[in-house]
Amino acid sequence: MKEVYEIAKVDISAAGPRCKMLLGDLNGDGRMEMLLVQPDDRQDVRYIPHQVQCLTAYDLSGRQLWQHGTPSETAGSPGSDYPAQIYDIDGDGALEVLCVMDGRLQMLDGATGRVKSSFLLPDPHAHDCIIVANLSGGAHASDLLLKDRYERMWALNRDGEVLWTHKGNVGHYPWVYDLDGDGYDEVMAGYDLLDHTGRLRWSCRNLDDHADCIWVGDVNGDGEPELVIGGSVTVMYDRNGSELWRYEGSVESQHIALGKFRTDLPGLQIAGLDRITREDDGKGLKGKDALFLLDEQGRELWKEARSTSGWLTIAETLSRWSADAPDYILAYRRGGGVHPSLYDGFMNVVAEFPLDGYVVHGPIFGLETEQVIVYTDAVAAIYASSPIDPAAPPSGTPLPQPKRLSHSTLYPGGEYGAR
Repeated sequence: MKEVYEIAKVDISAAGPRCKMLLGDLNGDGRMEMLLVQPDDRQDVRYIPHQVQCLTAYDLSGRQLWQHGTPSETAGSPGSDYPAQIYDIDGDGALEVLCVMDGRLQMLDGATGRVKSSFLLPDPHAHDCIIVANLSGGAHASDLLLKDRYERMWALNRDGEVLWTHKGNVGHYPWVYDLDGDGYDEVMAGYDLLDHTGRLRWSCRNLDDHADCIWVGDVNGDGEPELVIGGSVTVMYDRNGSELWRYEGSVESQHIALGKFRTDLPGLQIAGLDRITREDDGKGLKGKDALFLLDEQGRELWKEARSTSGWLTIAETLSRWSADAPDYILAYRRGGGVHPSLYDGFMNVVAEFPLDGYVVHGPIFGLETEQVIVYTDAVAAIYASSPIDPAAPPSGTPLPQPKRLSHSTLYPGGEYGAR
């Protein structure tokens, strides 16, 4: 296995328990900061999702920059998304924090935590997640999508004016992407593709349950973006609504991720997580999941045969772990004593992180490579593939916010090689 270097470990306990971490260069100094998002006290989020209880921002040395709200010791758990994102919503070059607190969507100054503006939600349950979109065709995406747990979605401008609404099987986290290059985002709302006005273009066919995650990328090398959707099965559609293949070798494709995990194969590969046996269905069975990998045609290359317990794994793509590395599969929340790890396209563990916990990753220090943060309720540990001096002064040039980090979700979707 490759060596993992611990760059820093900092105390984040003042943010309260059961937080989710977001990353972004909040103060524009050329390094990313850590934003800990604590959910409200709701314990059952099967039908009504969380709002935000408290936000706490730290720099990479562990210095608290600001806190908005008051942490709660009885905060709920991550059974649903936390409605918060980091994004430059007004296009002024500085990042804002968007969140839903107390029934309002608030926009905070990223550097100070000061509330810049807020508006009432269009519906009391419109707070499952926040999705930034370009529905107006401007040079800068400044519109928002809000949704309830599974059925309804609202499109708004940044002032909170409702542009349109949609009702359907919207899944966990709709993904937005300009599929036809007309300057407007289309919205893959679960199994339905909508145009920027909310009009239905096409729907996936013969799929059960709901969409757990959605990815966009040129999988087969034809020069056009495809959509890969994980749910009851894994399917790939072209942008016009033709199904290209489906993989039915999984019970529930809870997570998928596109990447060039194998340089010996054409096109992209699709990593996935099959939730084989659930523990929350009342059957009293021991939970089990397994990673798998598909080729560009949806053919299974391998599937993990786990000898350890665990059924709540999150899997996503990690690119540029080192300058010459291929894409790796990052898997965490594995259970069974398995720590967060990077897997290559042959199912080999290439790096294992010594701390168990949730994981975020990105070009944290403003370098060409990505670093990984593993965090618990108490600490956050920063890891890299090579030594980095955390005391070196940052560049002072604000870092751009990657779309992956401004569209953070418990059900990671994404884009590969997006224009």
